[in-house]
Amino acid sequence: MHRIGIISDTHGLLRPEVVQALQGCEAILHGGDINSAKILDEVKKIAPTYVVRGNNDKEWASELPETVSPKLYGLRFFMVHNKRFIPQDLADIDIVVYGHSHKYEEKYVDGTLLLNPGSCGPRRFTQPITFAVLEVEEDCSFQVRKVEIAHTKKSEGITDGNEDFMEVRMKGRDMKRIIKSVMRDTDKGIPVSEIAVRNDIDGELAELICRLYLTHPGVSADGIMGKMGL
Repeated sequence: MHRIGIISDTHGLLRPEVVQALQGCEAILHGGDINSAKILDEVKKIAPTYVVRGNNDKEWASELPETVSPKLYGLRFFMVHNKRFIPQDLADIDIVVYGHSHKYEEKYVDGTLLLNPGSCGPRRFTQPITFAVLEVEEDCSFQVRKVEIAHTKKSEGITDGNEDFMEVRMKGRDMKRIIKSVMRDTDKGIPVSEIAVRNDIDGELAELICRLYLTHPGVSADGIMGKMGL
């Protein structure tokens, strides 16, 4: 049996629990938003790594591909960071790996497995910290094992920046009111960077709210809060 580690959205944080769980994997697939060459180098020390560039992977990652189509142990993969760019024709693909949303997803479409391992980097709001391990038999049959890391404030001395942001900076603030304000600013065509400043929120939070609003027509503030796990 072959083991493939599938991770995404590390965002500059490679947790010791993840490193330990990936030991013994013969390959690792990373769905993007690595955020630094150092993290990618650490992943590569564990096993040969296939990776795509995420929307937060900037100048340092300019040479990373946006899509990759490796064939491993008889299985054909297609990798892309954002599921919006998954091709319509998946007839020749066994497994699609993507990320971006930080939410674990595992579903079949016309016989092809679509797999988002979630995020095993900084915890976003109340979302779980997850990744996946794919176990492949010699006959190319496979099983996906979802791995969830327990949420703690510190992981061997590493403080989760997003947790600090939500629990300290946002403490006592009315998230629903902030979301409504971001929605109004989005309707006015104000850039995300300016929306973040106008509402005194982190740029990533502003981008997330805008994206959820724009990609879910008719969604309410309560609906966005639900999708954010608040």
